[in-house]
Amino acid sequence: MTKEMDDWHAREGGYVRRPSFEEYAEKYADYFVMTRRAGIIELRMHTGGGPARFDFAVHNAWAQAWQEIGNDPDNEVLILTGTGDVWLSADGADAEEASRKLIEQPRPRDFGYEHTYYDATKLLENFVFGIDIPTIAAINGPSVAHTEFALLCDITLAAESATIVDPHLLAGVAPGDGQQVTLQELIGTKRAAYHLYTGKPIGAREALILGLVNEVLAGDRLLPRAWELAETIMRSPRTTRRLTHAIVQRPWKRRLVHDLGFGIAHEMFGIAADRGAA
Repeated sequence: MTKEMDDWHAREGGYVRRPSFEEYAEKYADYFVMTRRAGIIELRMHTGGGPARFDFAVHNAWAQAWQEIGNDPDNEVLILTGTGDVWLSADGADAEEASRKLIEQPRPRDFGYEHTYYDATKLLENFVFGIDIPTIAAINGPSVAHTEFALLCDITLAAESATIVDPHLLAGVAPGDGQQVTLQELIGTKRAAYHLYTGKPIGAREALILGLVNEVLAGDRLLPRAWELAETIMRSPRTTRRLTHAIVQRPWKRRLVHDLGFGIAHEMFGIAADRGAA
């Protein structure tokens, strides 16, 4: 935020304090390593310093982190990436097994709303509606799930080893919590249906041809390239950067309003109905 804005707030009697980088970097340190330089904030997902492992605590943390990051006016461009050579793992399990384990674990009675419907909804809503700065994803390797918010970024880079997959149906669950929205929007209804039914991973080169990612790079070039792009974007005026992001994100906002809640509700109903039948 500029000094002029700080002075204006002080003259008008102050204002509600925005989140500070130091506070939320510490608050979410178990889930992200955060770095900020000259307005560019890098979020590197991790678990214990290694590749991020998905669980419902991660699911909950992501949605909240987007809110605080988006509410800090000192953030100007966001880079999102993973640790090592994996975007998201699940204790060595493949995508199908990881999804099944998560679905089958015991849960409290109100879990379906609080940690499934609500968090799954806010995971994407807060990312798209709550972050008003240019976003760049650097998918650093294969993933068991949740590449949807990488695809929601304005620019998406991928390492040669990166994969995009939706394993829900293979695990016995309707694919409704977000990945299906990005696939339907970016590769079309028919291609998306094939990958939702088969759970077949999309490799980086195929993702480039299909229009899911913008560039495919060697692993050691991925993050430097993300920073190059971020620094190029930073050369434009602040308002121009933010309004360009608003233009770029407009189709995603429409798509989420139309389809996200519908998909998540159907996924959750399917899980509840199948458990009741069992």
